[in-house]
Amino acid sequence: MKKPVFTGAAVAVITPMNADGSVNYDELGCIIEDQIAHSTDAIVICGTTGESPTLTDEEHTECIRYTVKKVAGRVPVIAGTGSNDTKYAIWLSQQAEADGADALLLVTPYYNKATQRGLVRHFTAVADAVDRPLIVYNVPSRTGVSCTAETYAVLAQHPNIVGVKEASGSFALIQETLNLCGDGFSVWSGNDEDTAAVCALGGAGVISVAANIVPREMHRLVELCLADRILEAGCEQLRLAPLIRALFCEVNPIPVKTAMARMGLCSDLLRLPLCEMSEENRARLFAAMNACGVSA
Repeated sequence: MKKPVFTGAAVAVITPMNADGSVNYDELGCIIEDQIAHSTDAIVICGTTGESPTLTDEEHTECIRYTVKKVAGRVPVIAGTGSNDTKYAIWLSQQAEADGADALLLVTPYYNKATQRGLVRHFTAVADAVDRPLIVYNVPSRTGVSCTAETYAVLAQHPNIVGVKEASGSFALIQETLNLCGDGFSVWSGNDEDTAAVCALGGAGVISVAANIVPREMHRLVELCLADRILEAGCEQLRLAPLIRALFCEVNPIPVKTAMARMGLCSDLLRLPLCEMSEENRARLFAAMNACGVSA
């Protein structure tokens, strides 16, 4: 049986920026140290939350390299290496492997999309080209395409394809996936608000945006779930719900960067086409932070 890359709450870490638009590696290092100090179970670098679509190849590979060095084996480092171009996804995955990433996270091909047969061929081609665990990332709201449970069942047969970050919001799909794929294929929630429910079905945890500002709380939420303390986990999920909703009242990662800037963890600078948060939503976010006890 394949071993999960991690169980618990992984953080989909943001990419902090300098005023000139470059990556702020000093802030990234401080964020990583803060995450590890607050019990995060894995670091995901260069995902959507990390503004990967706007990173140059050099920045993308350097962020992964820097994170691997900074983490120094304390928790798994999962590198976002997905693309809608299979050849490019292979290249980026091989670079991440060479730079020491523990696992790879690959989004379903976007814009040009793919049939289910194409999805199988795409992920298989990448998995064949590397010797690292590969996690599929299913987020149809961003990509316009969704994997089926039958597709996961085929992919699960590959020794390097170990699970999926499921952000479809379809619990029917998650249930069918767990039934078809068995214990060797892990399912992680890709939506913070679904964490307790996915874990209750047999999920291995969450790849979290909220963990950027409440890492210990997200770790504790999954810890309760995995200990079969479901009622306590449900109460914690409900307590965090207003904050989680506020973190997605505008396109991710706009709100979470705004929240982290308020906490003094980084600037709120983003790369276009993302831009600063509206004043109305900023007030909503700050009110939710205050109510949840997240200090400024």
